[in-house]
Amino acid sequence: MARMIHCRKLNREAPGLDYPPYPGDLGVRIWREISKDAWAKWQDIQTRLVNENHLSLADPEARKFLADRMKAFLFEDQDVEAQGYTPPSA
Repeated sequence: MARMIHCRKLNREAPGLDYPPYPGDLGVRIWREISKDAWAKWQDIQTRLVNENHLSLADPEARKFLADRMKAFLFEDQDVEAQGYTPPSA
């Protein structure tokens, strides 16, 4: 049976993550407060941010940028999207 949490991002009860997806205290906070669905949405956005901004994950500044965007999206309810990204038309 899935671990249910009240997802801070989606503001509803939803299945929680199986383990902290990020190192340190922030990872534990995500595990406690963010659902699998919300985390999957962040991963999609993160992929677009990396691709559209040509980020190298070996660069500490790029990792800091992504961590800041992640916190804004998950905990501050900000609309985070890659500049210049246009969703595919149906």
